[in-house]
Amino acid sequence: MRKNQVVSKSADFKIIAVDDEQGILDSLSIFMKRSGYYFVGITDPIEAINRVKEEHFDLMVLDFIMDPIHGDKVVEEIRKFNKDLYILLLTGHKDLAPPLETIHELDIQGYCEKSDKFDQLLLLIESGLKSVSQMRTISKMNENLEKAYIDSIEILRHTVEARDPYTRGHSDRVSEYAVLLGKKLNLPDDDIEKLRIGGLFHDIGKIGIPDSILLKESKLTDEEYIKIKEHPVIGYNILANAEMFKNILDIVKYHHERYDGNGYPEKLAGSNIPYLARITSVVDSFDAMTSRRSYRDSLPMDVVKSEILQNLGSQFDPEIGIAFLDILDNDFNSIKQIQEKY
Repeated sequence: MRKNQVVSKSADFKIIAVDDEQGILDSLSIFMKRSGYYFVGITDPIEAINRVKEEHFDLMVLDFIMDPIHGDKVVEEIRKFNKDLYILLLTGHKDLAPPLETIHELDIQGYCEKSDKFDQLLLLIESGLKSVSQMRTISKMNENLEKAYIDSIEILRHTVEARDPYTRGHSDRVSEYAVLLGKKLNLPDDDIEKLRIGGLFHDIGKIGIPDSILLKESKLTDEEYIKIKEHPVIGYNILANAEMFKNILDIVKYHHERYDGNGYPEKLAGSNIPYLARITSVVDSFDAMTSRRSYRDSLPMDVVKSEILQNLGSQFDPEIGIAFLDILDNDFNSIKQIQEKY
């Protein structure tokens, strides 16, 4: 029973060995498969790089002196797309090993001299797989913590919108409008994703604004307006300590800045305002104008377009504003679908 348990545990790990000596690979294969590991042996280092691209492996045993490229170049290529693979470098002689600086720079976890006996190498492999197992556990814990944190922030976000029936769905619409505009501007996928997440959480700071101000139907006093202008910084502070939100902090903090420098919280102007925050500013204002409020109905679309046009260069980045107007003129069906969805 104990043996079966060991095999089952070993089978969770996948090992690849790269050596231009087929005899070494055959010997390693016997040891690894006897211990229950999934094992692949490859003599061609170029083929090994491509195999690691296509298939997940936990640990690599890598010969240093090979043709057509040496082991350090193999690691260099692999680290361009895989930072997690645990790598043990094999050397025919200690004097032939790369310097320690190179080993550290390439993130090689260890090296071992070749020998007719595999005792030391097997110990290093077992030690390496223990490290891999520990990293898996840590990664899983981090995933669970991250999910719990996101769930908590989502609750806060929905709490904000539940407090004010007139802004329900606002963040969802802003998120989708921002994605639509980002694609219109031909932004890369990672920026599109930042716009999506940033739109969802841009108003999270309103959780810190009292209902007496947030839900007030009459005009705000100067003191109340100063208070509501704090929500971007409050939102920034809520999200700033979480690594997962670091890429959207500029959107949260600066979506109320104006192109002419008269916005808040820092009165940034022009290109000093982060680009994704400038995009969010346009679609946030659009949703505010096209949503019903307690003190007014939604504005007609011709009035909304006119407002955006008149505020190019003052409130809005002209290039971004024109791109959004083009969507309103030529792809309004996409806008309508978002409005009907939320």
